[in-house]
Amino acid sequence: MVQVDLITGFLGAGKTTFLRRYVRYLVEQGHNVCILENDFGAVNVDAMLVQDLLGDRCDLETISGGCDCDTHQRRMRTKLIAMAMRGFDRVVVEPSGIFDVDEFFDVLRDDPLDRWYRIGNVIAIVDAMLPEALSPQAEYLLASETANAGRVLLSRAPQAGPEQCRAAIAHLDRALEACKCSRRFAPDEILTRDWAALTDADLAQIAACGMRQASCEKLHFDEHKAFGSLCFLEQHLTVEQLQQAAARLFGDPACGQVLRVKGFAPTRGGWLELNATAAGQTLAPIPQGQDVLIVIGEGLDRARIETQLHR
Repeated sequence: MVQVDLITGFLGAGKTTFLRRYVRYLVEQGHNVCILENDFGAVNVDAMLVQDLLGDRCDLETISGGCDCDTHQRRMRTKLIAMAMRGFDRVVVEPSGIFDVDEFFDVLRDDPLDRWYRIGNVIAIVDAMLPEALSPQAEYLLASETANAGRVLLSRAPQAGPEQCRAAIAHLDRALEACKCSRRFAPDEILTRDWAALTDADLAQIAACGMRQASCEKLHFDEHKAFGSLCFLEQHLTVEQLQQAAARLFGDPACGQVLRVKGFAPTRGGWLELNATAAGQTLAPIPQGQDVLIVIGEGLDRARIETQLHR
């Protein structure tokens, strides 16, 4: 059977950054891997960030765009059926940051997928610089996306420092308690090391972390009404303009509750990828990009955001 690993986490937590490291490790161990990317936006930006991993032992499939739950399940099921006979022994799924994890388990337990695939690891990424206050919907997603994890990885732990890491873990505990989930993470189930310093032994432990059975009291809401994704093409912003615009979006309440900004800017010889949350921004070089900016959040105002992009 093909093992399926799920890398989950809220918007901007750092799932794609970790996935790159994790998939490269799996390929080095001799696995034939397929990445299944699901981006909430109409343009699958995260898929562009894994192009350098692709080769004889690694392939990529994508599901793009927000849609209703039934449609999304059909798309995921169709992709997995098509992938089943292609010789992969490991599938790594990176869903969007507003993914209903129950959907993942429901799809894999359906016939015929339950005869071809088995659930391996659930790895949850939590931003160590998590905002102190989130909406009830976002708090629920934070809890539900981590409840079944075999291991939690804190992103940006070195920048956050020990006190802020402890605050993020306490926030996660509160979110789990609020949705009546009994799951709590022991210290050895939470990794706070700098990801750049992860060794093969660390990655081997993560690759064998498994999952846990846990349940949350479901908060019923339409993710695609509660959260929105706006795509801005051909804005022709420089790197500096892109960074300044992203900062303005997070600082202007009239734009809505901006949760994540991601996009690209051209440089000499390549592209830079911007990933921004309220806690900060990162820039990273990538070989391929597109002049696109994606803004994800709650109650977004397109006209106000466009004004801020070119102020």
